[in-house]
Amino acid sequence: MTPTDFAWAALGGDPSLVPQISAAAREGVLPARLPVRAMARACVAVCALAGAELTAARTGGKVPEARVDDGAVATAFHSERHLRVDGREPVNFAPLSRFWRTADGWVRTHANYPHHRERLLGALGVPEGRDTPAEVLAEVLAERSAVEVEETVYAAGGLAIALRTPDRWATHPQGRAIAAHPLVARERLDTAPVRPLVPLAGDPLLPAAGLRVLDLTRVIAGPVATRTLALLGADVLRIDSPRLPEIDDQHADMDFGKRSTTLDLSARADRSAFEELLAEADVVVTGYRPGALDRFGLRPRALAERRPGLVVAQLSAWGDYGPWSGRRGFDSLVQVATGIAEIEGSAERPGALPAQALDHGTGYLLAAAVLRALTEQLDDGGSRFVRLALARTAEWLVNGLARQDEEPADASYEPARWLAGTDSDLGRLRYARSPVSFAGGPADWARPPGRLGTDPARWA
Repeated sequence: MTPTDFAWAALGGDPSLVPQISAAAREGVLPARLPVRAMARACVAVCALAGAELTAARTGGKVPEARVDDGAVATAFHSERHLRVDGREPVNFAPLSRFWRTADGWVRTHANYPHHRERLLGALGVPEGRDTPAEVLAEVLAERSAVEVEETVYAAGGLAIALRTPDRWATHPQGRAIAAHPLVARERLDTAPVRPLVPLAGDPLLPAAGLRVLDLTRVIAGPVATRTLALLGADVLRIDSPRLPEIDDQHADMDFGKRSTTLDLSARADRSAFEELLAEADVVVTGYRPGALDRFGLRPRALAERRPGLVVAQLSAWGDYGPWSGRRGFDSLVQVATGIAEIEGSAERPGALPAQALDHGTGYLLAAAVLRALTEQLDDGGSRFVRLALARTAEWLVNGLARQDEEPADASYEPARWLAGTDSDLGRLRYARSPVSFAGGPADWARPPGRLGTDPARWA
């Protein structure tokens, strides 16, 4: 079974549709020891096919050809690197987000956000000052074991992960829990009746046109999914807490096609505004750690009870099962825990994937899962729940895909073909186009990102 066949089966798709995918291979794309190119291509391919399938369901016609080009995929998987704002390059990792030597190995930290940096330094007793605390932090970490650092920092609400080999992760309780779950978890929550969609017409064909998506996600994977739904015509409204900071460049890269507002769900008026939005929503996508939003009534079944026929998509780093289910996490940290960093480097000098491929790949799988749930609803209704985790995508990459030599390529890879520019409220943007493509579908987003949190909390 090819990676694309496997991913499409994980989404519950009809295997007879896979031949509708055409692929263009290119040299020098996402080079790695692990089969990153094959995984990335498969994730984008099934997303494009899911969009094509929903298009056919809404037009009454045949499923159009889905197209995937390695060049478009690689450019999109590096979208945060290709971004320019008025010619300026983005800063993707803060100085304290990196590998550090410990007394018995390596640990990787994540401190891109101010609150994560503060918790990291506080947990390890490193004082903040005008100068960088990196030298002091290095000395502290060199005296402790990697697992001790991991546990100490996580207990304080920060982020640090000890380097593990694939074998150590396979025997870890969280590693075993991850391996026991499917790549894409899919569940029907109730027997809500079919909510018919208006027949689709126009040029380009937008399979998600008329659908309303509440986007409660942050940091790459979730935003990749929701910007893909926006590409395909959905009205996507991103909702952030006014108390959580966001990185401006991340917003500029990840929020094409969307609108953005802020709501404090602990405040009565904002909670009421959210419920009004939910009452007319078709999809809710969440990307916070499992349980973080439960106190606001945002568990999948609770949402479906208030809005029957909803599609709820949940994304997390470690899954909502196992001893790490409540932990925060990011792509770079999942690579370290699952053995990817050791495979791509060594125990003496850890490495990394050529892109944040777990984030991007999982994002396209999440969008595909939403699109497939919408297609299934047209036949037999029901509120739907789909769930993915970065660590489960990592499990697939490490253990579910055969490591292969470079396949024959159609052409070499130069990213310029898949880059575009536009003016926006944020400045002049250079950005990567979406790699999701099918015959008759959209070639680009309808709008650039606006200023974060400045749109009204209502549907367009």
